[in-house]
Parts: sequence; C-alpha cells; structure tokens
Amino acid sequence: MNERISREDVAHVARLACLSLTDVELDAFTNQLADILEHAADLDALDLETVEPTAHPLPLINVFRDDKPGEAVDREKFLASAPEVENNQFKVPPALGEHS
Repeated sequence: MNERISREDVAHVARLACLSLTDVELDAFTNQLADILEHAADLDALDLETVEPTAHPLPLINVFRDDKPGEAVDREKFLASAPEVENNQFKVPPALGEHS
C-alpha cells in the first residue's frame, strides 16, 4: 500500500459518508485512492509556469451553426404518421405513469 493514504484513512472517510465497507472493499479502495493520489502528485510535479490556463485543449470558437428559421414543415403530414394525436399534437404516454 501507498503511504499517501492509509486503510484507516479510507475507513474514516467511509464512516463520515455513512458507508459500510467490507475488508476487501477497504483494501481495494485504499489501493485505488493511493493510485489516484499518486497520479495527482505526478501532475502537481509538472512545471506549468509557462502554460496558460484554458478550459479546453484546442482553440475552439463557437461551433454551433447560426440559429436561423427555416422552411416550415407540413404539420398535417407529420401528425398523420403519429399513432395518436390530441389537440393537434402528438399524444404520448405519461412519463411517470400518471394520468391527467
């Protein structure tokens, strides 16, 4: 196991989070968290003094097309293909099983 985090540290955090972990889970999570912390230490060791902060690695600009109105669709054509129509709209089953 790594010295960065102990099995007791993981058990303590699990108790704080109201999690009940088995011995096997404690060992596995201790190793996983140690690996994560080791990777974070590797990143922390990098010299990034000359690297500008960025939200994305590529210089992106707005990649969305302009929102321009297009030709209207034939509502009757689309509604004709619907299994059910109500009030000139597609009728769909209730999302949560509720009925109005």
